[in-house]
Amino acid sequence: MIVQRVVLNSRPGKNGNPVAENFRVEEVNLPDNISEGQVLVRTLYLSVDPYMRCRMNEDTGTDYITPWQLSQVVDGGGIGIIEESKHKNFTKGDFVIYFYWPWQTKVILDGNSLEKVDPQLVDGHLSYFLGAIGMPGLTSLIGIQEKGHITAGSNQTMVVSGAAGACGSLAGQIGHIMGCSRVVGICGTHEKCLFLTSELGFDAAINYKKENVAEQLRELCPAGVDIYFDNVGGDISDTVISQMNQSSHIILCGQISQYNKDVPYPPPLPPAVEAIRKERNITRERFLVLNYKDKFESGILQLSQWFKEGKLKIKETMINGLENMGGKMNVDLFIIYTCSAHVLPFFFEFYFSGVFFCLNHFFPVKWSYRFP
Repeated sequence: MIVQRVVLNSRPGKNGNPVAENFRVEEVNLPDNISEGQVLVRTLYLSVDPYMRCRMNEDTGTDYITPWQLSQVVDGGGIGIIEESKHKNFTKGDFVIYFYWPWQTKVILDGNSLEKVDPQLVDGHLSYFLGAIGMPGLTSLIGIQEKGHITAGSNQTMVVSGAAGACGSLAGQIGHIMGCSRVVGICGTHEKCLFLTSELGFDAAINYKKENVAEQLRELCPAGVDIYFDNVGGDISDTVISQMNQSSHIILCGQISQYNKDVPYPPPLPPAVEAIRKERNITRERFLVLNYKDKFESGILQLSQWFKEGKLKIKETMINGLENMGGKMNVDLFIIYTCSAHVLPFFFEFYFSGVFFCLNHFFPVKWSYRFP
């Protein structure tokens, strides 16, 4: 059986922007027969996330993800439908998810690595399991639950950087649901600001490219900042931290402005900002959602409930073409949007579904690829 796959063709270098030529599409032979315990799966959706930039390096700089190897198939979160099964837990037609899914049209996988997904939880929108009802949603929800310390009725203000991205857009909504009285997002275009306030319920949004972030924060957060959901790092985060209250909390979700730089994760704060953090007893702890796997099931059920109740808004765009995903991932996610997927150093996530992929130039809430 001939299948298409995407492999890593070259590395961009630790401080370089990826380019389309870093990936290539090729055809390979898949065995005609599967072994006991295996399943043959047709790929439906693949996700592309900012952390993948680190996997393009020889050394990822972290202890929990490994680098992609040259001329080997790349992988990430994926969803597919089983076409043949020799595993006791799966039958033909089951939908399954795996977070190391090879980027190819069909794949033979060990059934023990897979989990079934229930389309009813997402009203049939399977791709949501890679987004709002999947890892980005869990990251936002569990991050806020574990590190945000929201107390309903206490008049807390949350600021979200990368606010139009997959995690940021969800974090702002979840902050409101859980009791924040005010949520302010930071993003990089007027369209994104309107999207946050008119569609997602943010109280205000700051266009960091056109507005003075420090001045806008003072105006929009007159009582200071109690919770900061940080997707960005860098100058924007330094500005937010300088306006945080005593004993406030930073949820360290990502540092996308630093992903194309050879720095440790999380990168240290500048001395003056670190002095403010210590003086005000602001918590800033590394957060890794994979450390909370025991909360995944309840988290997915909670996110699904909010989605069905209309409390959690989800936006997706899809584009066909597995052969296009490498180029679009590089050019749009890392160059046009400078290390993340949008004009500023944060946001955007792509999704792929076998032969489709999602590209949202204005609203980076969810990108997808889809295989026919």
